[in-house]
Amino acid sequence: MRVLLLCLLQVLAKAAWADMPVARVNGVEIETMRLERYFSEYLDAQGRAVASIRNPNLYQRLRDQALDELIDKELLWQEAQRRGIAVSDEQVSAHVGEVEAALGSPAIFERRLAEAGFDRAQYNEYTRRELAAQQVYAQLSAVAAPSQAEVEAFYDANSRKLQGVQQQSDDSSVIREQGLALARAALIGQREAQARQAVRQRLRASATVEIAN
Repeated sequence: MRVLLLCLLQVLAKAAWADMPVARVNGVEIETMRLERYFSEYLDAQGRAVASIRNPNLYQRLRDQALDELIDKELLWQEAQRRGIAVSDEQVSAHVGEVEAALGSPAIFERRLAEAGFDRAQYNEYTRRELAAQQVYAQLSAVAAPSQAEVEAFYDANSRKLQGVQQQSDDSSVIREQGLALARAALIGQREAQARQAVRQRLRASATVEIAN
């Protein structure tokens, strides 16, 4: 009986812990369980596993970074709602179907959902929010294509770096053409990264974010 009571207390403690908010974003709570789910995804994207992290300082730093990203995602979702961005059931089903197919079998998919604390309906809603957030993020961080003059100026300023990734050729015109193509891609990538950072800063600046101690 005593063992049973101890087990029950552990279950209740875990449930209470899972519901505790780790942050509030414009009054919307981010619960511990939601962070744990995202932290697992965050580590997977980096090729890491929780069990492989032995350093507690590193673990906390990575977890804080995951929470930081999760706050940005919540802000993007809220912005998507304000802008009336809707993701259809068909889009959700297509994306979930791709994830399920990538895992190889429905059984593996269902097991992975259970391990993450999802049922299929919850995962569909999670996917809907993710797709809406990605859509508004793309809209807000879109950049104009650079002019030819801007590309040439960027190439001239970064020619040494760009030459390191160019294919070798004896034709100087081919070398410059390759370099300009690389310069255009690099300049667009740089501007997109700057635009994404600006979006995150702008959303944070107008938000009320509270992080639990």
